[in-house]
Amino acid sequence: MNTDKPAWIADQTRRLLAQRGHAWLLSGPAGLGQYELALGLVKAWLCEQPKASAACGQCGSCHAIDVRTHADLCVLMPETWMLDLGWPLSEKAQADLDDKKRKPSKEIRIDAMREAVDFSQRTSARGRGKSVLIYPAEDMNAFTANALLKTLEEPPGDVRFVLASEAAHQLLPTIRSRCLVHTMVWPDETSGLAWLGAQGLEPAQAAVALKAQGGRPQAALHWAQSGQDSAHWAALPQAMARGDLQALRDWTPQQLLSAQQQLCHDLMALAVDGQPRFFSVKDLPRGVPLAVLSEWGARLQAHRRTMDHPFNPGLFIEALMAQAHTALAKSVT
Repeated sequence: MNTDKPAWIADQTRRLLAQRGHAWLLSGPAGLGQYELALGLVKAWLCEQPKASAACGQCGSCHAIDVRTHADLCVLMPETWMLDLGWPLSEKAQADLDDKKRKPSKEIRIDAMREAVDFSQRTSARGRGKSVLIYPAEDMNAFTANALLKTLEEPPGDVRFVLASEAAHQLLPTIRSRCLVHTMVWPDETSGLAWLGAQGLEPAQAAVALKAQGGRPQAALHWAQSGQDSAHWAALPQAMARGDLQALRDWTPQQLLSAQQQLCHDLMALAVDGQPRFFSVKDLPRGVPLAVLSEWGARLQAHRRTMDHPFNPGLFIEALMAQAHTALAKSVT
């Protein structure tokens, strides 16, 4: 797999480094590289031999970030993300997990934010200032976000913040107003396909994956690596119209819900003479009334809000498929 920074991330890194500000908010849907852009920014800010467009990648500071030990970088994430991405937890948090006192948090904890605020007040260890990276920023609860506000409003002179978000609308307005907002760039199809090819995907597979994920290359790579294939994706809309549970193979409820929301989006686009985003026109059911699709979409969104609640996966999948079958019953195939 090619680990070079994607071209659209490198371009954005260069442009943001040319601007001044103590707090950035990187905003856009998942799969566009918010985390990679945020990490590239803090790496360049702390680099001992920075270039105009990026960190050098060779100095002691760059190496310290690569091995997750930089004294002037504070990373705030849900503990589940920290563990997945190899960032160390605080000694207390790690001890709690080791002693099985609790499970890794899926939110950015207030204790971690308080430690970050204390970190921002300390003197830089390497003399290049300090940086705080928060991702996904929408995973701050109200208490955690409020603990950040004062420092964002009156930051110490040598600390910079970058908040990377996949749902910036969920952040407190007071958080958004204290940051310079950068909307993530969507790469064009050629760039997205080229990057997916560099990651080892065959051209046909890359094209379907990129379409299935609405043009978001990193989401497309994850989708392809999860075992999805082009024939199965093309057949999915008609399978949902039939209520065919066998077509789901080993899908999780989260995967099915996402696919149904994508299908509902495309059918609503067709209903108003628009273009589908995730499926090919030839694969979609036709003639579903817009009012039916709107009601189905509202139900899917309600399910999305309760996905973290305990449920029986098999029964939930059956319920989702039953709703899809009912909504699409009037389609003209």
